[in-house]
Amino acid sequence: MTQIIDPDIRKAQTLPSRFYSDESTFAEIVSGFSDCWHFAAHESQLAKDNILPLDHMEFLVGESMLLTRDDTIRCLSNVCTHRGMLVATEACCSSTLRCGYHGRTFGIDGSFRNMPEFEQVEDFPSPSDDLSSFDLNHWRGLLFAGNKPSRFMNCLEELKGRIGWMPIESFEHDPSRHRSYDIDANWALYVDNYLEGFHIPYVHGDLHEELDYDSYSTELFEGGVLQVGIARDSESCFNLPKSSPDYGQSIAAYYYWLYPGLMLNFYPWGLSVNLVVPLSVERTRIVYHGFVWDRSKLAEGAGGDLDKVEAEDQGIVEATQRGVKSGAYDRGRYSPTRESGVHHFHRMLTS
Repeated sequence: MTQIIDPDIRKAQTLPSRFYSDESTFAEIVSGFSDCWHFAAHESQLAKDNILPLDHMEFLVGESMLLTRDDTIRCLSNVCTHRGMLVATEACCSSTLRCGYHGRTFGIDGSFRNMPEFEQVEDFPSPSDDLSSFDLNHWRGLLFAGNKPSRFMNCLEELKGRIGWMPIESFEHDPSRHRSYDIDANWALYVDNYLEGFHIPYVHGDLHEELDYDSYSTELFEGGVLQVGIARDSESCFNLPKSSPDYGQSIAAYYYWLYPGLMLNFYPWGLSVNLVVPLSVERTRIVYHGFVWDRSKLAEGAGGDLDKVEAEDQGIVEATQRGVKSGAYDRGRYSPTRESGVHHFHRMLTS
């Protein structure tokens, strides 16, 4: 795709509106997601259930995947090698994988085990009857999967240097914090909205009371963006160790975005994960998962009422989707002080 975003934010124009409304542009962009690593799960999601379907991966990389756990965590194809039925449709605990269509079974490692009514089939089974495996990367309890991914895994070095002091691997999955919303907007509009604090005083009144807007900062790195929210004097913040590069500051939240649509929001209570899953050019699924570190801080600070913030963002993004389809609009300009993250995203999207 031809680069169309000037690298100088002072001169640049924003994405052309076709990026939010044109079917062929959407298809071209999403086809490139297969080159990327994507968030699969946190290890705590496999604490009780050792089989976990990854429904979102089908939309992101075009493959239905699942995680299994015994002594090892694996990422396997969720497609039965008999007739293509999904092997697992919900999380469960089992010593085998069993297709509900015709009873074919596999080991937790994906190896073929048994198939009814196949006694007369020649040259069966063969390696092609095993479930395929996919790439899986572990970092501090976070699991990332992909189909031969090649882009942006080095961005985890940024997380390691900034928040590596957090015991992320010990965070506990909280199913009560799971949400899934389908919104009438292009996925990139949702990412645009996330990547700037510019709208906070206008859209998020309560959140604005928690954060010091003048101290809100945005940092760019290869493959992602970090926004740092500073707490007002009396609001909840991290108790930072001396090993933290931010030691001495009142950090209310670390908002990480990793290309294309992963948001890792770290609060004093733990981690909220947002997955941005494109369904169609004007339809997007937003999936939330919560992983708790300190339950006593759940209702406090910038991460205290995420449902309200999400509802406010959805209203803005859906209204913007209607606007960008107008013949009166094509491109805008960036605020150099407030929209550097959006500019960074747009350059990645078009290069």
